[in-house]
Amino acid sequence: MATKVLDSWAIMAFFEDEPAADAVERLLQQAVEGKHRLLLCAVNWGEIYYATMRAVSPEAAEQKAREIASLPIEIVGVGEDLALARQAAIFKATKRIAYADCFAAALAKLRNAELVTGDPEFKEVGDEVTVSWLAS
Repeated sequence: MATKVLDSWAIMAFFEDEPAADAVERLLQQAVEGKHRLLLCAVNWGEIYYATMRAVSPEAAEQKAREIASLPIEIVGVGEDLALARQAAIFKATKRIAYADCFAAALAKLRNAELVTGDPEFKEVGDEVTVSWLAS
């Protein structure tokens, strides 16, 4: 079964009913059908939480957290072996990309997974990670 990593851009596009929302919804449905596995790094989960809290309210952030928990997405922590943190740090040191995005890219690289996003920053890691581009 193929594995795909969603970044915060993809999740927010889904929640905000942006042009990429339909594509993300299809990915979610396919995950329910067992066609692939979807992952989200805990750092990117936190990015969604704080962005919602800042833009709307703490209650809205909690609601988003509950909504994410109901989706067929596995939240992946950084881990005690620090492999994910190390790879994210390597991306940050060698690429022009936001630190939270480095975690999504690192997760995709370490899990040999496709990264699903519409965020153009990920062009920086296209030589090391397979990126599936969503329309923005």
